Amino acid sequence: MLTLFHAPRSRSTRFIWLLEELGAPYEIRKVDIFRSVSNTGARDPANPHPHGQVPALLDDGVLITESAAIALYLTDKFPEAGLGPLIGDLGRGSYLSWLAYYAGVLEPCVTNLWKQRQDDQDKVQYHALDDRLRSTLEASPWLLGDKLSAADILFVSLLQFARQMLPPHEVYDEWLARANARPALARALAKDDA
Repeated sequence: MLTLFHAPRSRSTRFIWLLEELGAPYEIRKVDIFRSVSNTGARDPANPHPHGQVPALLDDGVLITESAAIALYLTDKFPEAGLGPLIGDLGRGSYLSWLAYYAGVLEPCVTNLWKQRQDDQDKVQYHALDDRLRSTLEASPWLLGDKLSAADILFVSLLQFARQMLPPHEVYDEWLARANARPALARALAKDDA
């Protein structure tokens, strides 16, 4: 049984969504986390994440942390759902690139923008991110083409939380609307703070 360590209305919510999309058996263990924005909460001793954050996933004694790693782990574990190309699939490279791009480019760019600490290089990086993401979505409805992937779930979850962190392009709004209409997301949101 997979155990997702989860704090409501946090980055771990997207993994309830992914688990629902995968049709995977799982349980949720709610934990408290420190939330710097509101200066509330605290590190929970029941949370196995090394930094007291979420998400954290436990699978038969194996702990997986970090969003891109969890997404890859789950899509490899449940390949029949088709939410991530497998080793040997021609789309695997693009999938891995988008997962790494989320963690290595999008998150730092958006964090710097949100904290208002962008220097000139950060602004160049942000515009390059916008160009790449927008042109990809102008060519296809999802990051990997015609089908939702776990990479879309990572990226879209940011837009669900803070749409204003990306420029006001219609293509982003349409992407968000497609994702928000998914039944698995509705099931996940019902479990988020249940």
